[in-house]
Amino acid sequence: MDKPFTRITVKVGSNVLTRKDGTLDVTRMSALVDQIADVRKMGIEVILVSSGAVASGRSEVRPTRKLDSVDQRQLFSAVGQAKLINRYYELFKEHGMTVGQVLTTKESFATRGHYLNQKNCMTVMLENGIIPIVNENDTVSVSELMFTDNDELSGLIASMMDAQALIILSNVDGIYDGPPSAPSSHVIPEIQRVEDIASCIQASKSSFGRGGMLTKTSIARKVADEGITVIIANGKRDNILTDIIQKEALRMNGGETAACTTVPGHSSLSYTRFIPAVQPVSGVKKWIAHSSGFAKGALYVNQAAAELLLSDQVVSLLPVGVIAVKGQFNKDDIVHIVAPGNQVIGVGKSSYSSNQISELMGKHDQKPVVHYDYLYIE
Repeated sequence: MDKPFTRITVKVGSNVLTRKDGTLDVTRMSALVDQIADVRKMGIEVILVSSGAVASGRSEVRPTRKLDSVDQRQLFSAVGQAKLINRYYELFKEHGMTVGQVLTTKESFATRGHYLNQKNCMTVMLENGIIPIVNENDTVSVSELMFTDNDELSGLIASMMDAQALIILSNVDGIYDGPPSAPSSHVIPEIQRVEDIASCIQASKSSFGRGGMLTKTSIARKVADEGITVIIANGKRDNILTDIIQKEALRMNGGETAACTTVPGHSSLSYTRFIPAVQPVSGVKKWIAHSSGFAKGALYVNQAAAELLLSDQVVSLLPVGVIAVKGQFNKDDIVHIVAPGNQVIGVGKSSYSSNQISELMGKHDQKPVVHYDYLYIE
């Protein structure tokens, strides 16, 4: 059977790796390592985005005074990150595999140069058979500059590294068509881009993570729009990762099409699969798509420009369509595109400074303010 992917990103959430008392679940961690090792032996490259540093450090440290949430996160993660990566190192070593640690921050994705430096680092690691283990550097991140959670980080990593799939392992089987606790609710096997499933999603956050299913869905849709298969599954289920790979291989070879089925030798397998877009997306557009949080300003457009940008046409934003400029920014900075009614419809890299656009807006026969190649419409 052919392998369904050549490179995947696997995100393991806090609630998968954490026990009820908040400490690290080493047994679950070991089981996941065994599965990742099996996937690697299939010839599939794996980039692991792992939570668990704070949980790992929590059992090692007894603070001398009461700490606020930021102090706790920094203290526990500083101790726990060393413990966590050492644990991964020893577990993968049993399979004859080497791992490397990549700690990053949201700011590291803000400029194209830093973005490409990170990509190069992980590319070299993969070329040398090393499994990158990625996590946010909680020791230096502060609230306003943090990722929503590792779901957001994993989406960025999958996009940046041109993965064919992003597998998000949570503590639920996927996205349900109602409250997960209700007996009448079922896992939604596949989600198309046009489907409205907001009413199905519970807004509550996980016990130890910073995000929730709304965050996962938002990230999943954005990544799927870039042509990457996204799967949300239950990381606490035995053999979940290898079962998913087997199931996706069956799909690729013309087998079952639903993501809720029986894999030979295993019980019923349920997960939610976001169907990827067919149209390929350039590396620059992938970076732009995940750059909304780095915007230095905003360009307000008229109704005609908004309708053109939201259409299926390949168009750039021209000065004639801009009616207002907000913020001070330079050429090549990231800006939001705002339609009438204060609706943010996209993000792009500005071809001019804010002062230059203020002078050009409303004028015809000018070069684009944001060129199509550097424009992402949400």
